[in-house]
Amino acid sequence: MSLIVQKFGGSSVANAKMIFNVANIITRAYQEGNDVVVVVSAQGDMTDELIEKANEINLNASKREMDVLMASGEQISIALLSIAIEKLGFPVTSLLGWQAGVMTSSTYGSAMITRIDPGRIKKELDKKNIVIVAGFQGLSQYYDVTTLGRGGSDTSAVGIAVALSADLCQIYTDVEGVYTADPRFIENAIKLESISYDEMLELSTLGAKVLNNRSVEIAKKHNVELEVLSSFVEVPGTIVREAANVEKMLISGVAKDNNVAKISITGMPDAQGWAFRIFSKLSARDINVDTILQSAVHDDKRDIFFTVNEDRLNDTIEVLSKYCESVEGSNLIYDKNVSKVSIVGAGMQTHAGVAAKMFEALFAANIDIQMISTSEIKVSVIVAQSDADEAVRTVHNAFFTTVD
Repeated sequence: MSLIVQKFGGSSVANAKMIFNVANIITRAYQEGNDVVVVVSAQGDMTDELIEKANEINLNASKREMDVLMASGEQISIALLSIAIEKLGFPVTSLLGWQAGVMTSSTYGSAMITRIDPGRIKKELDKKNIVIVAGFQGLSQYYDVTTLGRGGSDTSAVGIAVALSADLCQIYTDVEGVYTADPRFIENAIKLESISYDEMLELSTLGAKVLNNRSVEIAKKHNVELEVLSSFVEVPGTIVREAANVEKMLISGVAKDNNVAKISITGMPDAQGWAFRIFSKLSARDINVDTILQSAVHDDKRDIFFTVNEDRLNDTIEVLSKYCESVEGSNLIYDKNVSKVSIVGAGMQTHAGVAAKMFEALFAANIDIQMISTSEIKVSVIVAQSDADEAVRTVHNAFFTTVD
């Protein structure tokens, strides 16, 4: 007998038919003699619909009250799924995040899990109940409901798997596993049998929608084996684990991220410490910076260029506008019509020319590269958002058309 944690996304429970499909998957695992804990997201587009409802009333609603609203979507899902499992004749209990012992920081909208007390879940398992847990949510030290940010149900599932020392954590989604690119848009995308934590973490951070990056971080830290598989087709998925053999490919995937804005600060004096002052102010507002470039000195001035998440653009402009006003001759420019296109693969570490192959493909497609950043296992470029889809297709074809 094994203890399995299963997670189902919103598309998997979007309507009654899909809910019963998920209920059948869960009860089959239960009938095989396993203890089963299930983490569920809000149905379909319900989270977006709740945001729209809030905006109809108050565009500046507090983050605390938005978390109370957002958490209600998962409550509906766990109740409906539990009702379906009851209909099939199996014992089941649904738990909200706080009932399942998920404690978080008090950062509304993007709280971090601080600890999980699995006592209530274990009691329900001891009663031979299937346990259905609301993902994406927890409780702060001030007893306020919090949410974990987009994709937070993945984080909930992996965190609960760690707390329970589960034998396997299965992430069910609307695709059959992890692919070399989004198979809904790239026809020749290849499904991977396995992928390493490091590669999956890079892909998730760089825009791949399969797994939340925080969930992969937790899985890597605690060596939790993940399986990404389809809610709709019964085929083997993709295993995410340490040092996976990714079919000996140079790269494991191509990702696109449209949630990017490019910031340019020109005319800064060539003086020691100004970069520190800029980025420390952004750090104080929890604004993450990526893909930084700095120009050579010209007329005793320097320019700096970097990217931030587009959803933090307004905060970034607010911080930097005040700073640039205090520096004579400096200018702040931003562009949110850009995208980040990236390749990821452990094979880059031992094979030269991978970046050159990517750049050659983009050059042949007449796609201009605005910025470049690299690490041991990834290369990212900033391109115009209008070129992003073609850039993904072009780069993917360059690396994968010859794969058998």
